[in-house]
Amino acid sequence: MNQIGIGIIGGGYMGKAHAVAFSCVSALFGTELKPRLEVVCASTPESAERYRSAYGFSRGTDDWRALVNDPEVQAIVIASPQETHREIAITALELGKHVMCEKPLGGSLDDSRAMLAAAEKSEAVHMVGFNYIGTPASQYAYELIQSGRLGDITYFRGEHTEDFYADPDAPATWRTTGMANGTMGDLAPHMINGARRLMGPIRSLSAVVETVHSQRGGVPVTNDDQAQLMVKFETGVSGHIHVSRIATGRKMGYAYEVHGTKGTIRFDGEDQNALHLYLREGPEAEQGFRKILTGPAHPDYLPFCQGPGHGTGYQDQITIEASHFLNAIASKTPQWPTFAEGMEVNRVVAAAIDSSAKGAWVNVADY
Repeated sequence: MNQIGIGIIGGGYMGKAHAVAFSCVSALFGTELKPRLEVVCASTPESAERYRSAYGFSRGTDDWRALVNDPEVQAIVIASPQETHREIAITALELGKHVMCEKPLGGSLDDSRAMLAAAEKSEAVHMVGFNYIGTPASQYAYELIQSGRLGDITYFRGEHTEDFYADPDAPATWRTTGMANGTMGDLAPHMINGARRLMGPIRSLSAVVETVHSQRGGVPVTNDDQAQLMVKFETGVSGHIHVSRIATGRKMGYAYEVHGTKGTIRFDGEDQNALHLYLREGPEAEQGFRKILTGPAHPDYLPFCQGPGHGTGYQDQITIEASHFLNAIASKTPQWPTFAEGMEVNRVVAAAIDSSAKGAWVNVADY
């Protein structure tokens, strides 16, 4: 089995998730490439050494350039703040290193365009970390839509709602400064990506982007708490997207509903191992939603467990992502979602923010 050296920039929440994923992905999925944890980068030498020891890397550093230039590192995971993504990714791609970048792809649309341009000039594999749409249930939802089982699609409703800032007395942090750290930069990209995957490109939209709590502990908040988007897809189908970090009671509200002429599907990330399916068939008295528990018959489930209904978790989403990244490298074939998808998601974000400022419908292609 061929080995590949992995470098991860950022050792915190997402850095740990990626380190764990690359530690076990080969055993679970039998990937052609076997990852080798080479270098982890953190903000200080002390934290880098702590992460190195905890996660099993060969080396630690506080200099991302040292990681990117290390000859033993062939693939890089960017799990650092979004304003750092652009320079790191472009440097890595110019060296021919494969790049998995956490969402959003850069801190702005300009960043993502520059990163995509560098990716297209490189022969390296590039992917964006939109992990939520990769659950076995959501992969199956995509298959159901593509197969025509739901008939002609007539409507989409999606949300990504959480409550980590529902308390108006919660203090100001880095999350309350700068649009890249607000709800449109943090949560919205996931559901916009999910909507695009299930429904296709968004043609136009009208959005309301709101800062509900303008101050936190006397400190001005400079980004948004929630947003609502009314969208029209390229197919002509209409839909709604709601994102919020102040949705009291919602912990992992990555949820969607897709209506078709023959059926409907519902999914909620707080019950990620189930998909609710309604098919308009059979006697009327027996029609209704049925809860489908994911199992070995669904995409990317069997590597984790042979038992239906036993379930996968958040960490497994990241491991699925790692397997797709490694398969793309081994096959030299792009694997969705690439940097192109990351840029298109950021285009929708920019359009929504501008639509809210103008109070008008806008065409996404204009951004």
